[in-house]
Amino acid sequence: MIVKMKFLSITGPKEDIGRVTEKYLSKYEIHLENALSELKDVKNLMPYIQINPYKEKLKMAEDYTAMLPEKSRTAGRDLPLEKAIQCVEEIDRTLSQCREERSQLESRRNQCRELLVKIEPFQDIPYNLSELLEFKYIRFHFGKIPKEYFEKFENYIYDNANTIFYRCHSDDQFVWGIYFAPKEELDKIDALYSSMHFERIFLPNKYEGTPEEAYRKLSDEIAKLDEQISACDRRMEETLSGRAEELVGARDELAAMSRNFDVRKLAACTNSDSETFYILCGWMSESDAKSFQKEVDGDKDLFCYVEDDNNNVLSQPPTKLKNPRIFRPFEMFVKMYGLPAYNEMDPTIFMAISYSFIFGIMFGDVGQGACLVVIGYLIYALKKAPLGAILGSAGIFSVIWGFIDNSFFGFEGFFPYEALLHPKDDMITLPIVGSINIVFVLAIAFGMFMILFTMILNIINSVKGKDKENTWFSQNSVTGFVFYGALVVVIFMVMGESNRLAAVLPVLLALIIIGLVIIMLKEMLGRIASRKRPAIEGGKVMYFVQAFFETFETALTFLSNTLSFVRIGAFAVSHVAMMEVVMMLAGAENGGTPNMIVVVIGNAFVALMEGLIVAIQVLRLEYYEMFSRFYKGNGREFKPFLKKSK
Repeated sequence: MIVKMKFLSITGPKEDIGRVTEKYLSKYEIHLENALSELKDVKNLMPYIQINPYKEKLKMAEDYTAMLPEKSRTAGRDLPLEKAIQCVEEIDRTLSQCREERSQLESRRNQCRELLVKIEPFQDIPYNLSELLEFKYIRFHFGKIPKEYFEKFENYIYDNANTIFYRCHSDDQFVWGIYFAPKEELDKIDALYSSMHFERIFLPNKYEGTPEEAYRKLSDEIAKLDEQISACDRRMEETLSGRAEELVGARDELAAMSRNFDVRKLAACTNSDSETFYILCGWMSESDAKSFQKEVDGDKDLFCYVEDDNNNVLSQPPTKLKNPRIFRPFEMFVKMYGLPAYNEMDPTIFMAISYSFIFGIMFGDVGQGACLVVIGYLIYALKKAPLGAILGSAGIFSVIWGFIDNSFFGFEGFFPYEALLHPKDDMITLPIVGSINIVFVLAIAFGMFMILFTMILNIINSVKGKDKENTWFSQNSVTGFVFYGALVVVIFMVMGESNRLAAVLPVLLALIIIGLVIIMLKEMLGRIASRKRPAIEGGKVMYFVQAFFETFETALTFLSNTLSFVRIGAFAVSHVAMMEVVMMLAGAENGGTPNMIVVVIGNAFVALMEGLIVAIQVLRLEYYEMFSRFYKGNGREFKPFLKKSK
């Protein structure tokens, strides 16, 4: 069911909007509209511009809350605004100090790591690095040389060059080391090593002792810095975990205050030299609107006007669904197709009953249906998933049809009575058609009934929407109902070999022909009934040609839609057939003792596979064969701007 909505205009002094929001509006669900858009005909209006003072603190609270474990992010303590701001500021000061200290420690650690990486290949040098810098006549360079060039250098050049290369470390690609050369020949020796692709490594003057001692000291320093950084992280975690409830409460309070303040974004202000007033426009449920009016009555700084005729409002009323709890999960399927418009009929209850009923026919088994009920409602209870409740409701009808078919986990005739219906074996002989499974006949008859019923729903929706063409002249209107109804009567009388067929056949044929003609001219008749001119848009010849082919397509659509319901009987039969295969594999034929392991596995397989297929096929029937006849689903959702306060 769709909740009735009322459009409200709220106004008062500009400075008073905060008080009104917190004192009154926060208690109600209101779908705000942009006041400037709603009041576009009113002159001298301007937007309400003011910076939100809670955004910065809210961003901090959200960032710190995100650092908490997921299970700690929901339970918060109620805090007043002042306490919430104080809590966030105190946590921010503590964490900022920790972050600054951590940043300095990380910077030192990165410097140590850079020094460590550079000195690591040269640990084999047994000499104090600081003393190397005191050499007066000898120069040296640290670096690495590709291994293939080092071998050439060693074999062909090294013995004839005035240099000493001290090899430190090597791997598959490079050889690290330090070369010495006389000061006056340094340029020549540098050129020689460069020709061998020697890559210099510059070591800063920050090492103490030998490279090995320097490496060990740096490693110890890095370990100490890692421990200090971990201590900072622990202090931050302890700060957050110790005040988790306060932080979450502060976040919720600031979020509420920030959203309350953002009401100003949708407000308009009067442009006056004396005193400026704000204007808010939005939708409330009829009951909330009455309560709101009653509460603000007597407030001298607040004026509220409720529009009784929604046709006087520029925006379309939003849709808020409110159905009995047992039908509420099926709102998910309705919203998947499209939310109903405000003046449309809510198909949730129709969807819930028809979906569960058809599912039960196609999947009739007491045992498997009971499993669906238990599993479905258990999922819904634990996870609050609407699909679980839908599965449970469908399972109830599976149990009902299982009793009708006398089937229990595939054991036909399990209960001590004769089944009312044998989906696989019951046959009927009909004129023209011959012998046919009675389940298919019942499925077609049920489909005809559903098509006629959805036409009635379309007529109701069209009357509510004041759509004369779809009320009287279209294929799903009164004309379509008469046309298809007459056709159904003819089919039933022919198949039932009624003696009265000859007497009423001329009348029924006349209704069918007249109905087709009216459906063909629906657009023209609709424009005439709505007093629109001209009656035919565009060329008349093309209009009639197009109308003829559209009417032919409509007739084919009626046929295909009706035959589409055969799938109900087909899946009812296939379910019995599949379970017979399971029983045959389990050795239960001819009164034998079945293998219960095979029975259990077979039931599980059939329930999972066929249950999924049936669920999808029923949804297809709902959307394509029924919803498409009466339901548009072009509504917009009711979205309260403010979170309703306790």
